[in-house]
Amino acid sequence: MRSCCLCQICTCGSDYRPYEIVQQPRHVPEEYKPKQGEIDLGTTYKHDFNSYNIQPVAIVRPLERQQLKKGKMDTVPTYKDDYRVWDLQKSELYKPKQAYYPPTVKFGNSTTFQDNYVPWEIRPRQSSKPISVVQRPSVPFNGDTSHRLDYAPYQLESKTARPKEVYKPSNLPFEDLTTHRCHFQGLAGETAKLCRPAHTRVTQSAQFEGSTEFRDSFPPWEIPPLKVKKVQEYVPPAGSMQLHSTSHLDYVPYQATRVVPIRPVSHRSRRFPFQGKSTTKEDFPAWESCRQGLIKRQQQIPNPAGKFDGLSTFRCHYVPHELIPTESCKPVSVPLQSSHPFDDVTMYSTEYAPKKQEICPASYPSPPGYIFENTNSQGHKFFRKITPTVKAF
Repeated sequence: MRSCCLCQICTCGSDYRPYEIVQQPRHVPEEYKPKQGEIDLGTTYKHDFNSYNIQPVAIVRPLERQQLKKGKMDTVPTYKDDYRVWDLQKSELYKPKQAYYPPTVKFGNSTTFQDNYVPWEIRPRQSSKPISVVQRPSVPFNGDTSHRLDYAPYQLESKTARPKEVYKPSNLPFEDLTTHRCHFQGLAGETAKLCRPAHTRVTQSAQFEGSTEFRDSFPPWEIPPLKVKKVQEYVPPAGSMQLHSTSHLDYVPYQATRVVPIRPVSHRSRRFPFQGKSTTKEDFPAWESCRQGLIKRQQQIPNPAGKFDGLSTFRCHYVPHELIPTESCKPVSVPLQSSHPFDDVTMYSTEYAPKKQEICPASYPSPPGYIFENTNSQGHKFFRKITPTVKAF
């Protein structure tokens, strides 16, 4: 067997070179130093806001007056007070009087069908079928029909026999041209080349190596021997065994003749020894095969030769620039100061039309249009609005 060793060096192993790792310096934060002096706690709100003296708002709500209950409370509701019972007379029924009386005899009364149904006299229907006026003849049929009586025979002319033409072959040679060959003669071009590879026959002298991918990838494993279970030694039972069965006792043997085979006897004799050749072995011999090696791509980027200096592409090619601060487009906040006095004229003061203020009914001790009902435990008074009475017709 031929062993094929694989190269254990990969692309990473050939291109990668270890470098010395330099620990980067750690940024140490500066120590915090508090500023000296006092902090100015003044804000824009404190500078611009002018405080005003505020007086307490006068309460508009009147003082609660506890009303003492004197006398018995009238508990008559509005419904009982306004509603009057009318003297209505009972209307008479428009239902007709009942004319049904139960029968005294079983099935004595007639049904609705018997009362409304009037029997009609049954009359036979007239037949629309025509009357058969044809009379049967008493004389036997003589065989004369309308076709035989009205048909006039004509004499046919005798047909002349047409002589058969004798086939005469053409003297001109056959062109062997069809419509397709005449009009579609094709375009001049190169003949198609075969894409099939050349057939190289393997000689039979080559020996099969016996190495396959399965044998290389899957070597045989050591299989531990199986544990053999110990079989107990057979101990024959004591005494003699009776070998008589039901078949031996009840079966009666018969003398039977041997069946002659129907198949004819083959008189073929083997004169030549078996060669052991077949069509598959002659046409498909074993080919010499070898394992294809690794297809490694050529390296385009050369490997670095010197030591890594710790500079990256960004550090080498980066050019620092001065930062120019952008100018602010915000206008300067300068307070507008004017020597003229404020005229105090607004759209509200010129266009506002004052409306009449309505007095809240809660300010009255007894509000007009309302009737006092009761006072709850917390001292709140409840009033009911007076609804206008509608006179009944």
